[in-house]
Amino acid sequence: MYQPTDLKKGVVCQIDGKPYRVIEYGQKVMGRGGSIVNVKLKNLIDGSVIPKTFKGQDKIAPAEVSNKTVQYLYQNGESFNFMDPESFEQFELSAEIVDTAAEYLKEGDEITLQFFDGNVINVELPKNLYLEVTYAEDVVKGDTTSSVLKDATLETGKVIKVPAFIKTGDVVSVDTATGEYRERKK
Repeated sequence: MYQPTDLKKGVVCQIDGKPYRVIEYGQKVMGRGGSIVNVKLKNLIDGSVIPKTFKGQDKIAPAEVSNKTVQYLYQNGESFNFMDPESFEQFELSAEIVDTAAEYLKEGDEITLQFFDGNVINVELPKNLYLEVTYAEDVVKGDTTSSVLKDATLETGKVIKVPAFIKTGDVVSVDTATGEYRERKK
């Protein structure tokens, strides 16, 4: 069982028989040692987000989820096709399940799927991904401030803000949780 303070961002718990992932966490310490934890939970089955408040002595059940590494094959309209690299079994997931992970998927990538009661509930991306910049605007000569950001299109089609020195063909690391540029691959 989880204590309320264990519900950090990304933790998967079970409430009323449904799996939820913590997407926001906040703790308030009250007088005389008590505390309350405010979290926003995303339902991993239907995608709804609910706010929830827990008191210090509450117990929260961890969700019984299992993970499986699969290879991304291709997108076919609104569905995404994956393959189990051990059994070579292929299956497709809807755009609702793939959600924002679609912005980072490249053919051949290995990713992790989370299962709950035998059904895929989440596509788990690595924290950081290296992607090639397929288009980056040229920077204005003479603009030497280091904080200048410009748009860059990645090989998956996602557009992110990058520093001025990034050019087409560079490979950059992207934080998949925030969609922000991290660094240029050396």
